[in-house]
Amino acid sequence: MSFDGHQAPLLDVASLRGEFPILSREAYGKPLVYLDNAASAQKPRAVINAMKDAMEHSYANVHRGLHLLSNEATAAFEDARKTAAAFLNAPSPDDIVFTGGGTDAFNLVAYALGVSEIGEGDEIILSLMEHHSNIVPWHLLRERKGAVLKWLDVSEDGAIDLDAYRAMFTDRTKLVAISHMSNVLGAATPAKEMAKIAHDHGAKILLDGCQAGVHGPVDVSDIDCDFYVLTGHKLYGPTGIGVLYGRRDVMYDLPPFRGGGEMIDTVTTEAVTYNDPPHRFEAGTPAILEAIGLGAALSWMQDKGVDAIAAHEAALAAHALEELSKLNFVRVFGRAPGKAPIIAFAVEGAHPHDVSAILDRTGVAVRAGHHCAQPLMKRLGVTATSRASFAAYNTHEDVEALIRGLQKTHQMLS
Repeated sequence: MSFDGHQAPLLDVASLRGEFPILSREAYGKPLVYLDNAASAQKPRAVINAMKDAMEHSYANVHRGLHLLSNEATAAFEDARKTAAAFLNAPSPDDIVFTGGGTDAFNLVAYALGVSEIGEGDEIILSLMEHHSNIVPWHLLRERKGAVLKWLDVSEDGAIDLDAYRAMFTDRTKLVAISHMSNVLGAATPAKEMAKIAHDHGAKILLDGCQAGVHGPVDVSDIDCDFYVLTGHKLYGPTGIGVLYGRRDVMYDLPPFRGGGEMIDTVTTEAVTYNDPPHRFEAGTPAILEAIGLGAALSWMQDKGVDAIAAHEAALAAHALEELSKLNFVRVFGRAPGKAPIIAFAVEGAHPHDVSAILDRTGVAVRAGHHCAQPLMKRLGVTATSRASFAAYNTHEDVEALIRGLQKTHQMLS
């Protein structure tokens, strides 16, 4: 099986793959075909070496030390903040808060808004295709503050009706919290238009960019969102680190999420005053090595070319969708134009867990389950799906391995 013409010429994938040590290993005696990238991406040597070098040569706590190692560690940590700001086209590195990951960022915003702005009867608009990490923190505000959650429907392809969205706003709507790209359907939302509508109604908007940030350039200044969330481990970086972009005027009005060192200005026995953002939201010793690793990952993506990566992934998605359409026992969920290389599917007569287990024995790693998106599963009329998701290092041979594995799965289970 060949698929000539779909390789993006700007990306040297063969050379790029050599930068990922884990891709040289086998799974059950077969070459590893890793297609679980929407859950977590593998790490290039640039990331591994950056963290290793920091531990071996320049490790110390940041910001408060005056010695050489602390100064070097602080410089590397803050350089990562600058890299994240550039990656998102944020106006300033001071608009970037390092968090413990995407989930931590959502909880930070939910807590702060729950203290300062959102109370009983105030409304939060969500879509039915949100990841649980962008659902549960708002349910906590529903339970604890009496906030009202309003649910925006999506089509089976993940499309949003902007007129229906516009009609949901009332004078009690305080926030829209919505995915910039579905982790199941791969569909991108019209973020810029949605942000304008929210602002026209006096509401803030938070975008979950944990998938969108991986698969194409993001410009928060152009989108004009109030908050944008990234998570490091999907961006070829380490776990335990994420990014919260917050618009300057909004972040200055928010109370701190956690208390401790770094987030203070002064502490007395009678009172405490708080540091300016972003440090107001970074209590205690931060994830220093992880931030350095994330900075290296974002630099790696920029060096390879975010557009070149996106073009290569789009070619892989087109190849996979074309081949899957030839398998009459496979149902694909979501075929929105321009969808990301995230493909959820079901095999006729087979549970997704069984599909994943059989594919695994062929060396192909995919995800199976509800993908932390149970409201969307209900909307699609299923309890779970299988999901293949592609990254910069995947190849058309990987697509072919997936198709062969699915044919074998169907033969075994039919």
